[in-house]
Amino acid sequence: MKKTLLFIILILGGVFYGSGQEKETYTLSVNIYGLDSNKGTLIVGIYTNENDFLKNQFKSDVIKIKNNEAFVIFKNLAAGEYAVSFIHDENNNKKMDTNFFGIPKEKYGCSNNARGFMGPPKYVDAKFRLTENRTIEISI
Repeated sequence: MKKTLLFIILILGGVFYGSGQEKETYTLSVNIYGLDSNKGTLIVGIYTNENDFLKNQFKSDVIKIKNNEAFVIFKNLAAGEYAVSFIHDENNNKKMDTNFFGIPKEKYGCSNNARGFMGPPKYVDAKFRLTENRTIEISI
């Protein structure tokens, strides 16, 4: 009986100890500058892998522009690999406008100021490691 009771106490103690520990999280601040105007908003997204890059955002925010720049903070991010992109949605239609050939008509940018050649920027060029609170800057 004592062995069974001790076993149950050890198991429950391990469950409660493990569930009480929280992973450390970090804050990512993003400064975007060099915009042509204050019109519209910026759609800013964070991505966690190459397959989702520029398609499925892990987190996102829509922010206002002031003095041709913008600032956004993403909190509670686990340590890991991320990439950031933004679209200057000047007409507030919630998407990137392109011309007949698919070339963007609105400004955009990515972390590390990654630029595409004959296509969109690549995740490998935009990715960075988040292991502490960090501020990144993106310019057009």
